[in-house]
Amino acid sequence: MTELPVSFIHVIDITRVTPRMARVTFDADHLDDSVGHAPDQQVKLCFPRAGQRLPVLPEESDDASGWYQAYLAIPEGERPWMRSFTLRRRLPGTNTVEIDFVLHGDTGPATGWAAAARPGDQLGMVGPSAIYSAPISLTDSIANSDWLLLAGDESALPAIGTLLEALPRGGRAVAFVEVADADERQNIETDGDVTVNWLYREHTAAGRSDVLIDAVRNAEFPPGRPFAWLAGESGAVRALRRHLVDDRGLDKRSIDFAGYWRFTLTQDDAPTTEDMAEAQERLAEFRAAAEGRTE
Repeated sequence: MTELPVSFIHVIDITRVTPRMARVTFDADHLDDSVGHAPDQQVKLCFPRAGQRLPVLPEESDDASGWYQAYLAIPEGERPWMRSFTLRRRLPGTNTVEIDFVLHGDTGPATGWAAAARPGDQLGMVGPSAIYSAPISLTDSIANSDWLLLAGDESALPAIGTLLEALPRGGRAVAFVEVADADERQNIETDGDVTVNWLYREHTAAGRSDVLIDAVRNAEFPPGRPFAWLAGESGAVRALRRHLVDDRGLDKRSIDFAGYWRFTLTQDDAPTTEDMAEAQERLAEFRAAAEGRTE
């Protein structure tokens, strides 16, 4: 059974990568030496409720399902908010990790905490763990393709950064990144042959931005067989995936996708019908990959 590591982490430094992106450096009370080094590594952060110095959490467990049930059993007024994040970096040989926070300017628990964070503040961290990873290595999928296509908004930038930095010398990637404006561009060091297309947000009458979808749809792709990685707002991710499969002819197994957030909804809101359909499809693909089958 896969262990679900749970630790407390405390802030040791905060820097502004851009006006709307804060990089928080944490020390963990313990962290297994073997985890946190792969690209696109997910963790769950647990934010204390008002009046709490530390979030209230169950003990670490080797039973992930049992731990989560114990978490849900915490009274709602005491139960910490839980949000998913990407490890931007783990410093080798230490229990120190860096996590980037998008500062939305709203009242969400994660962005509100990050905007006010100070050294010494503490959170709970669940993971890193294989539970939050696909059964087939992203590194292997990229290595078996001719080039890598990345598409996402600023919420996907931490993961995009880890993927580009992990590219081997000569590995080719084309990235499309939607951000608010030119001040949100980031420098990402990589040994690969990388083209990053920075896209500045343009809102429709409904408040959504189609700039990322339009840019990928209108792009001239390099020759060869790509592996696509898509993340960001769920509706945009679904639209991009449909385009790649229906219009570009990509095999679904050559696309890794994740809806990080939902327009007008939070992670605390109930899943929509489209959310459930997406989750079922991802589960079916993960099972097929784990069993070595093809669909």
